[in-house]
Amino acid sequence: MSDIQITKGFQDSVARMVDHALEMLRLPDGTGEALKACSSVVQVSFPVRIADRLEVFTGWRAVHSAHRLPVKGGLRFSPDMNQDHAEALAALMTYKCALVDVPFGGSKGGLRIDPRQYDTAALERITRRFARELIRRGYISPAENVPAPDMGTSQREMAWILDSYRDLHPEDLNHIACVTGKPLELGGIPGRLEATGRGVKYALDAFFSEPAAVREAGLTGKLCDQRIVIQGLGNVGYHLASLLQAKDSPRIIAIIERDGALLDEQGLDITAIHDYMQRTGGVEGFPGVRFERNGAQVLEAECEVLIPAAMEGVIHDGNAERVQAKLVVEAANGPCTWDADRILQSRGITILPDIFVNAGGVVVSYFEWIRNIAHVRLGRLQRRHESTRGQHVVSAIEMMTNRSAPDWLRESLTRGTDEIDLVRSALDDSMRLAFQEIRETREIESNHAPLDYRTAAYLIALRKVLRARMDLATF
Repeated sequence: MSDIQITKGFQDSVARMVDHALEMLRLPDGTGEALKACSSVVQVSFPVRIADRLEVFTGWRAVHSAHRLPVKGGLRFSPDMNQDHAEALAALMTYKCALVDVPFGGSKGGLRIDPRQYDTAALERITRRFARELIRRGYISPAENVPAPDMGTSQREMAWILDSYRDLHPEDLNHIACVTGKPLELGGIPGRLEATGRGVKYALDAFFSEPAAVREAGLTGKLCDQRIVIQGLGNVGYHLASLLQAKDSPRIIAIIERDGALLDEQGLDITAIHDYMQRTGGVEGFPGVRFERNGAQVLEAECEVLIPAAMEGVIHDGNAERVQAKLVVEAANGPCTWDADRILQSRGITILPDIFVNAGGVVVSYFEWIRNIAHVRLGRLQRRHESTRGQHVVSAIEMMTNRSAPDWLRESLTRGTDEIDLVRSALDDSMRLAFQEIRETREIESNHAPLDYRTAAYLIALRKVLRARMDLATF
């Protein structure tokens, strides 16, 4: 199957999932199409001199809905990038932001490039030129369109884009807010790098804290009792796996990567595997565990929880019948096609959808953007006050008991709240509230048969977008 067919399939899957929820809303004719339509898309092509030759690069930035400003979404560097891809991902961003109550519209973009084929100096020239093309057309701005890292990009690329924006708009007081996911020293926020993976962990915590949800999925016990397969040990998969691999943790029995998969029923050492990948570029040859060259086949391994955390469309109508997990957690964007979703649902397999599960990145990006617009570090105004008040509490306890407070209690009460504490607490709260809203919607909207999580999530998101769209407000 060609890359174009795969991308078309991804866009079609997103549209069909939205259509399924729209059927339940019973909107006037044309309203659904207005909700789904992409507001604007820009394509840019530009030459960059690489060594002794000129190469022409093509990139896109799509705005799905600007019902809230700025619009938000990552910039992806991938050889598979195209306009359809940008539009589908932008739509997901609209629904994701609405679901978790982040007041952004949805946007996405990227450059058709394999970043592994270029050195740092070349990538910087390419990124800066791409940024300038978008900035001049109004597709990067702290007030209108704010990119973030995505597949193939990182803090480094965001720093280059920020610097390019500042060069073109030195008068903009809020220039530092034109991108999120920046390095800390350039206005980034603690916790953003691992935010998506941590958000997946909080989504799992929320699910397993609901005994009824666990029973409905055919599971027993707590999160720590499950066997987990993770596809993709990139930024999202690695931080998620690292958080899962704590004391009394679930067993991660398989990791699937580009060159194959590693399996061990006793549980894999994520830190050792990640270090090995950093040295070798893959998982093949990692000692002491089983290696399976056909990594895609391991998506069908026996486990309780399957977490695709890399690419879209990895679970499709060709393998969905053989998936053995009882719970599929979509840490990637669109890892299940529409057909696969229907097959898994018919087999009684529970799916936690991408627009909920991987929303942690945009939630913490929102915190970073607020921090940049406010020009003050989160918690700075009250940290010392909290510390002093905590010391008074400790003193009161010691006076009343005539005993010294334990060191752990003194430390807990007197250290004040750090910015990272606020970020993690707010992210956890955002994911838990979103899950509760999805659960409540499933109960309210179910008619005889329980509503699936994806449809419930889209119903919530579509209703919130409808309420905010002034051009559709009469409906």
